[in-house]
Amino acid sequence: MVQIRIHGRGGQGVVTAAELLASSAFLDGLYAQAFPSFGVERSGAPIQSFVRLDKQPIITREQIYHPDILIIQDDSLLAEEEVLAGINKKSILIINSQSNPAELEKLLKNKINRNNIYSSPATAIALELLGKNLVNTVILGSFAQATELISIKSLMAAIADKFAGKGTEIINKNKDAVLKAYQYGKKA
Repeated sequence: MVQIRIHGRGGQGVVTAAELLASSAFLDGLYAQAFPSFGVERSGAPIQSFVRLDKQPIITREQIYHPDILIIQDDSLLAEEEVLAGINKKSILIINSQSNPAELEKLLKNKINRNNIYSSPATAIALELLGKNLVNTVILGSFAQATELISIKSLMAAIADKFAGKGTEIINKNKDAVLKAYQYGKKA
């Protein structure tokens, strides 16, 4: 089983990112579970959501305390101690940041091997293609490329399904942003 924890801020689509990730995995033939953890948070407050992926049914329903993969939608959250709780040297981090993995490794005080840190320019891509800093779909393009746990094809299908009521333009913009993040990771 692969356990994924997603950190972001209220209004950044953290819950939607988890849902899209689980839907994509399901389309790829995996069992998937996604659920949020939030209370009365306001826009901008730190929140998290969780995803589990497996080739067999998932029984557990608890929060994820020791993630295999950590997706951080806002690199300012790296200053929050609880964001990195439960990680180890083998954990994979996918971080929305302009910093490169070597810089992030220093910032993380060598808690993670540089080879397991993936930097995604998700904010820049979102601003360019979506017109706003909404990185939830974008960073999933980076996730797909870095982990190969979901296919880009299933991610595109999940986006089309999730945003069907928002119109073709929104769907296509999100698909373009995801593809750009996916291709960026291949170049790095």
